[in-house]
Amino acid sequence: MEENERAGRCVVAVDGPSGSGKSTVSRRLAVGIGARYLDTGAMYRAITWAVLRSGVDLADAESVAKVAGEVDLRIGTDPQGYGVTADGVNVDAQIRGPEVTGAVSAVAAVPAVRALLVNRQREMIANAGRIVVEGRDIGSVVAPDADLKVYLTASEAARAARRSAEDATDVTATAADLARRDRLDSTRKADPLTQAADAVVLDTTELGIDQVVGRLRDLLTDRGVA
Repeated sequence: MEENERAGRCVVAVDGPSGSGKSTVSRRLAVGIGARYLDTGAMYRAITWAVLRSGVDLADAESVAKVAGEVDLRIGTDPQGYGVTADGVNVDAQIRGPEVTGAVSAVAAVPAVRALLVNRQREMIANAGRIVVEGRDIGSVVAPDADLKVYLTASEAARAARRSAEDATDVTATAADLARRDRLDSTRKADPLTQAADAVVLDTTELGIDQVVGRLRDLLTDRGVA
């Protein structure tokens, strides 16, 4: 793509494990640079909600993929007020519940589900112009040509404390669940959670949200796409 064709465009890929601050940082960065925002994890969660509602066996990859292909999934990209619907039902609250959280790694591991959603995500990125995309395989799979790839991480204790505070859950139980999900997501055969080779790694353990966003904006300025 010629440089003039990219004028005004900016794609930021934000990856990392649960509790590293991806969502808050990505939304705030998107607002700051006048970009759209895409939470790819919410897409997998919405598909998981639909799969659970259908009653199919999570171990039956073919049936899971069939549900994924038939559900009418819609997700907004306004960083200040996006919403997720599945078959016309607003599922913003349901997809953050323990049932979906416990099943999403299994659904996200199905290759056909990943292929379906990756294609959808790429279309949304192409149509957005300026967008911050967060997930677990954005820099490595979904948008390998992103203007900036970031891998956010933090200590296990910090990640568990943050997620526990968000969900009002026990810290010890939350830490165990995060470890379980990270293990499943990083070892799946299809598009595992991984750090892109050219990603900037940022440990957020001792950093506030504003500090993290500030560093990302500096990186974008250095690249001439802020």
